[in-house]
Order: sequence, then C-alpha cells, then structure tokens
Amino acid sequence: MSNLAINYRPEIDGLRALAVLPVILFHADFYYFSGGYVGVDVFFVISGYLITSIIISDLERNNFSLLDFYERRARRLLPALFLVMLFSLALSLLVLTAKDLQNFGKSLIAVSTFSSNILFWLESGYFDIASELKPLIHTWSLAVEEQYYIIFPLFLLYTWHLGLKKILSILFLVFIISLALAIWGSSNLPSANFFLLPFRVWELLLGVFAAIYLKYQGFSQYQSFNQFISTIGFGMIIYSIFFFDEYTPFPSLYTLIPTIGTSLIIIFTTKNTLINRILSSRLLVGIGLISYSAYLWHQPFLAFARHASLSELSNFIIILLCISSLLAAWMSYHLVEKPFRDKSKIGRNSIFILSIAFMIGFSFMGFLLYKKVEDTKTIQLSDVLIEKPIKFKGIFHEGRDCSFPALKDDQDFCQIFGTNKNADKILLIGDSHARVLSEIFYNNQSHFSSLIDLTSSGCPFIMETNIFIGRKLNCSKEYQDSRKRVLKMNSDAVVVYQSRLPLYLYGDGFYNGKSDGREIRENIIATSQLGLDKTENQKSFLENLKKTLSFIAENNTHLYLILPSFSNGWDPIKKLEKMAKLNYSIYVAKDYFDIPLSVVNERISQISNIFLEIESEYENITLVDPNQYLCSKNSCNPISNQNKLLFTDPDHLSSEANLLIFNEIALKMNHN
Repeated sequence: MSNLAINYRPEIDGLRALAVLPVILFHADFYYFSGGYVGVDVFFVISGYLITSIIISDLERNNFSLLDFYERRARRLLPALFLVMLFSLALSLLVLTAKDLQNFGKSLIAVSTFSSNILFWLESGYFDIASELKPLIHTWSLAVEEQYYIIFPLFLLYTWHLGLKKILSILFLVFIISLALAIWGSSNLPSANFFLLPFRVWELLLGVFAAIYLKYQGFSQYQSFNQFISTIGFGMIIYSIFFFDEYTPFPSLYTLIPTIGTSLIIIFTTKNTLINRILSSRLLVGIGLISYSAYLWHQPFLAFARHASLSELSNFIIILLCISSLLAAWMSYHLVEKPFRDKSKIGRNSIFILSIAFMIGFSFMGFLLYKKVEDTKTIQLSDVLIEKPIKFKGIFHEGRDCSFPALKDDQDFCQIFGTNKNADKILLIGDSHARVLSEIFYNNQSHFSSLIDLTSSGCPFIMETNIFIGRKLNCSKEYQDSRKRVLKMNSDAVVVYQSRLPLYLYGDGFYNGKSDGREIRENIIATSQLGLDKTENQKSFLENLKKTLSFIAENNTHLYLILPSFSNGWDPIKKLEKMAKLNYSIYVAKDYFDIPLSVVNERISQISNIFLEIESEYENITLVDPNQYLCSKNSCNPISNQNKLLFTDPDHLSSEANLLIFNEIALKMNHN
C-alpha cells in the first residue's frame, strides 16, 4: 500500500489538462468559460497531493532530503519558466510602451524572487483591466506554490516525529483558519484574498489530505461507489468552469466546489470508472504532460498580441494564439522540461548554479528596465511632442482621499483651502470625476474664500443607492458627510456636482466601436437593492439621482451640475505610446481617436434629461456641459487642437480639460 500514492496515474495528467484548458480559454475571454480560472485551484489541489505523496514516502523510508526536494522542484519548474521569461523580455522591448515596460521590469524581479503574487496584489486585482495586458500576471499562482514548497517540507520534516495524528490535527487547524480567512477576505480584502498564500493554503491542504488518505487507506473497493463519487467530483469542476464568473467571490465557500471535486477525483477515480477512462484518454494525458508549459506560454502570447494591436483581437486570432501556446508548450516540454529533469544529462550543481544565475540576471534586467523609464514624462509621436498629463496624487486625510494638502478643521470633509470660519463658498460633491476639479480650484483659490472637497472615488452621492463592484463599496459615511454638510451650508454657498453617472446607470464603461476591449468592462451595479432587473434598476437609479439633486437644490444654495464628459473606451496615453512605437503620425492618431458626437450624446442622454428636468424645476441650478468645448461640432477627441491630451486615463479629464470646466463655472458665477 505504501507505494500506491506515488505510482504513475495517467488520470492525474488528464486532470491537469482539465485544469489548464479552461484557464487558457478564460484568459482568452471566451464567454462560456467564465469560470475557467478555477483551473488554478485544481492545480493547487493536485500539487498538494503529489508533493505530499513524495515527501511522506521519503520520510517513511527515512531518506527525505530538503536538497533533493528543492532540486526536483527546480528541475520541474524553473527551466521552462526562465525560457518564457526570456521570450517575454525580448518581446517586451519590441512591443511595450515605456510605462508598461517599467511595470514589466518589476514583474521580472518579482517572478525571479518567487514574490509575483505579492507584486500583483499590490498593483491591482486579478479581474481589473490592466491584468489582461500583463505578460507575467499568471505567475502569481507559481509564487503561491513556491512559497508553499518552502514552508511545507520544513513543517513535515520537523513534525514527523510527533506522529500522523498530531500532524493531521495541526494541518486541519491551519485548513480551518485559512478557509475562514478566505471567506472573510472575499468580502473585505478581495485582492489580497485572491493572491496571497494564507488565503489559499487550505486548497493545497485538500490535496495533502487526499494524499494521506490514499497513503494509509487506499482506494475504495466498491466500484459502484467510486463510479458515483468520481462522477460527482468531475461534475463539480465542470459546473464551476461554466457557471462561475468574475463576480463569484473567490476564493470563498464557492471554491470548495472545484477543489473538493478535484479531491474526489483523486481519491475515487479508479481504473474501471468512467472518469478514469475520460481523463486517461491519450489526448487529455498528452495535454496534461505539457500543461505546465502551456500555462506558462498562453498569457504572454495573449498579452503581447493585445499590446501590439490597436483594435480588439478577433476570435480567429485568439484561437490561433491559444493553439500556438500549446505548440510552444509541446516544444518546450520536449526540448527543455524533459532534458532538465534528466539527472544523467544535467547534474545537481549545474541546476542550482544556472537557476541562481538566471534569477540574478532577470532581477538585474528588471531593475534596469524599471530605472530606465521611471522618469519618462513625455511621449513622442511623429515629431509632435504631446505632454503627458500628470495625475495629482491624493493624500489620506480624515477618512477621505483628498487631492491636495487640506486643513484638518473638520473630520467630515476635506477643507482644501480657507477655514471653517469662512463662508462655505465652494463644495465639490461626487466621485473621482469631481475630485479632479479640486486641483483647478486650488490653483485659483484667490477667487473664492474656501473650498471643501466632499468627493469619494466610486461613491457618486446618490441617496438610497449602493454601489457594487463585485462587492459592495462602503459609501455610507461619505453619503452621511455630504448630506450633513449640505444641510448646514450657508445661503451663499455653491455646490459643484459631478460624477461618472453613465457608468453607474448602464453598469459598464464606454465602448466606442474601436476599443481594444481592455477598457470597457467595468461591470458596476448601482442600485437601491440587489435583485432588480436592468430596467427596474435604471429607473430606480434615475429617480434617486433626481431626489438627491433636489435635496441639494432645496437647501438655499446654488447648484452647478456638470454633465458627463465624453469617455474614450481606452487609455489615450497608452494608446498613443503604442501608436508611436508603430510609427503612426499624429494625424492618423487623431483620426483614429475621433468619436462621433451623436454616439457620445446617446451615452449621456438619460442623465442629460434628468439634469434638464431638474433645472426647469429650480431657479438656483446651472448646467455646465464640458462637451461643448471638449468636442467639435460633430465629434469628440481626447487630443486637443494644440495636441494636448484632455484625459489622464479612459475617463478622467486632465488639468487642461478641467480648466475649461472651471472657467465656465467661474463665468457663470459672475453672471449669477
């Protein structure tokens, strides 16, 4: 029975295929594989099972060696990884823009030091737009396993003398704590929950428990039972692949479905079961053998293709890239993976020396890339210098994210200038679109006695409306502060209200028909209650918006409503940098960026109607339409006639554009 767990099981390779194919198709953005990311969780369970089987067998024979263990891991993981990193480095120099090259440099360092999961946690979430353009984003899961490989063998080595029961008790406690962390983290720390080992280790431990069970209990002799349970496990994985999506809290209790399903397959798939016949098929076993290389290759192929293309990749190109990644995987498996696993060809010392040399080399190259472009502030496009607008950095102040040094006179808002003794002359209310105006007011503060910033990113101040971005944003304090401040305003106060309202109304970003597809999927829900259909939700949103604006207008003040500005559907800075690398002229770029004004007006029409309706009901409301001076008669363009960028990203206006809004407000204030 002792050798049972480490005997070759072709169905495990088939299970690897079942894990890697959905991951590739998920990253390729195929709609029906919305839960394909669970393939990573299947890999975690498999890794826990295989590693534990090997270590326990060695410990039983009293010949376990940490050096041998790490040598096997190095042979298994590093050669193919280094090849993909080398390929990615070469391609990055040809394809990536300056900022992306800088970020790629950081990822080279992180991957080389087994910490890419920490880097990508600090940078962004897995489902954010930028992640699809990061060639090495998928290495986060390797980092989780590598960190586990450092800790787990040491744990078993130094606790083996305690006996299996005590070891299992400790591991079960860790399992419960880690699972509880994941359940809590899915709502409170979703990004850390996704990337970091403490929230993931319970998945690997499921594989550990499966290995220990088979080691000491063996396979069940009841074939009908094995048939039933293994089929259930297979069904749990298939269900997760097709019915989970990016809104499924992950990892969480939901993750038990694919991970327990994997454990059931490992434990109950015996030779005569249907699932064994499926997973042991020549095709799936073949894909399973190259699954590690396939996992490594697919993301760089997809990411660099997206970087190199100005438009969204066609399904044909995406399929071609997926097939190419499998072909590259087959080649690297036979030409790199297998030779480096052969101890007769490459000795232990060579493996360790080469591994350390490549880790140092990639770290050094990553540092050079990071330092080389970190001070880049301009981009050149066909001899036309376009100044890159610099986003002002907020400072954390009294629970709010202020844009500029603020006076600490009141904990309920950001006093950008002036004091509480001044009349409340200007109040900015809204989300980050309103916040960016604070820079212009700050630079022109001589015109006003005070400025109070009541803005908060993602919280547009629409009463009785909650914001959900995969999870609920806690906007209650911001709403209470805004409501309280509006109620105690002086009669001569002025409120400026601006938010990215079409996003909250429709739930997705602006699509201009020419986007590369990376910037359009916001998937935000703004609603009074979950469960409403789209039509009911939009009706509720518009009613609450009108109610909020009426509340502000009725409190003895003047209200300036800024209509939504046009959006791009892309990050214009990155798009221009990409065009510069491809030697496009400024004229081609501006023509490409042109968005018909009719398309923009259609996007903002429902918001415009609410603004016009409420303006007609109150004399103290003034509308400001940024598009009348950001757009021409027939179209809108993020590049001005002076070749200045009007946006700092797909939707936030630059200082130059906000100055136009400020001048319009100042002009109207003087007339009122």
